[in-house]
Amino acid sequence: MRQYTGRKPKPAMSERLPQQEADQFDLYPPAETQKQTAVADLPRPYLFSRHPVPKISPVFAAYWEFAKKRQQLFFCRLFQNRSLPFQDPILDRYRFTNAYRASDRVSQYLIRHVLYDQSWSPSNLLFRLLIFKFFNKIETWQALSARLGRLTWEGYDFEAYDKCLTDLMLQGQTIYSAAYIMASGETAFGYARKHQNHLRVIEQMMQKNVADRLADQPNLGSVFSLLCKFPCVGSFLGYQLAIDINYTTLTQFSEDDFVEPGPGALDGIAKCFYDIGEYTPADIIRYMVDVQEAAFEKFAGGFPNLWGRRLHLIDCQNIFCEVSKYSRVAYPSLVGVSNRSRIKQIYRASQLPLERPWYPPKWGINEAISADYRWYL
Repeated sequence: MRQYTGRKPKPAMSERLPQQEADQFDLYPPAETQKQTAVADLPRPYLFSRHPVPKISPVFAAYWEFAKKRQQLFFCRLFQNRSLPFQDPILDRYRFTNAYRASDRVSQYLIRHVLYDQSWSPSNLLFRLLIFKFFNKIETWQALSARLGRLTWEGYDFEAYDKCLTDLMLQGQTIYSAAYIMASGETAFGYARKHQNHLRVIEQMMQKNVADRLADQPNLGSVFSLLCKFPCVGSFLGYQLAIDINYTTLTQFSEDDFVEPGPGALDGIAKCFYDIGEYTPADIIRYMVDVQEAAFEKFAGGFPNLWGRRLHLIDCQNIFCEVSKYSRVAYPSLVGVSNRSRIKQIYRASQLPLERPWYPPKWGINEAISADYRWYL
C-alpha cells in the first residue's frame, strides 16, 4: 500500500508565524502539550478494519469544530436575524469557504445562473459549464454574456470570445479566479495568451463529443478519467469539473463514488494525522465521511447539516483544505506538507444579504429551503 506521513521537520523559527500574531488568537494551547485525542469510540468502517487506525493530531478535533462553526456562520449570514453562537477571531478575520462546496458563491452562481437558468441541450449545458469553470469568475461570465448574448456551443466563435477576453485584459480586468492555478496550454496549442489555449481545449472537448460520452461512463471516477485526457486538465481541475458536471442532468452519480485529494487537502490531512500508515489520502477522506455524525457529536456537539444533506467526499476534501489554512494560526507549530505559515485572504463583509441558496433539484432539498425561508422571513 502507498505510504504517506504527515510529519515533517519543523521549519526555522523565521519561517513560522510570528508568535505574537499567533498569541493574539489564543484559541488552543500549543499542540505539543495536548494529549492525542482518543477516537476509539468512533465507528470503525470496514475500510479501517484492515490496518490500525491512523495516528491523529489535535487538529483532528479542530476539523469537526471548524466545519460546524463555518456552517453556523453560513446560516447566520443567510438568516440575518440569527445570532452567532460562538466567537472565533480567526473566522472573523480570514476568509474560508463553506462547509458544503455547493454553498459557495461561485458554485451557487454556476448552479442557478449557468446550468439551471433554463433547459439546455447536453452539448450546450457542457459548453456553458466549461466556459464558466475554466475562468471560474462570475465577472468574466457576465462580461462574455453582455458582449456575446446567450453563450451556446452552436453560437460559439473563437475570434469573438478571444476578442472579448483580450479587451477585458487590456482594460486591466482579471479574467481568471485566483482559486486555483491553471496550466497555460501553450505547449499544446502554441498561443501566448492563456485564455486562447483554454478556448481551444474547450473546443476540443466539444468536438470529441464529451457531452454524449458522459452518458456512457459507469461512475464518477470514469468521468474524471475522461476529462483528464485533455490538455490543461490535471487531476485537480478534472475532479472539480467532474463534480460540477454531476450537479447537472448529464450524470447521476453519488458524490461519494470518487474523490481525488488536491494539494490543500493533502496538507490538511498531514496536519490532522501524524501518520496515516497504510492508508491513502482518499481513504482518509472517505473515513471522515463515514464517521461524520459520531465525530461531530463527540468533538463539536452536533452539526447543522444542509437541510438534511450530510457531507460528501467533495465537502470533506474541501474542509481539509480550509483546516489546512485555519491551523496555520490556530496550531502554528503543526507543519503539514505545504510549509505555509500565513493565511492570505482577509474576510471583507458584503453589505448585501446572501441570495437564497438553490441546489441541484435532484438533491431534493430546495423545497425545505423554501419552507425555512417562509418560517424565518
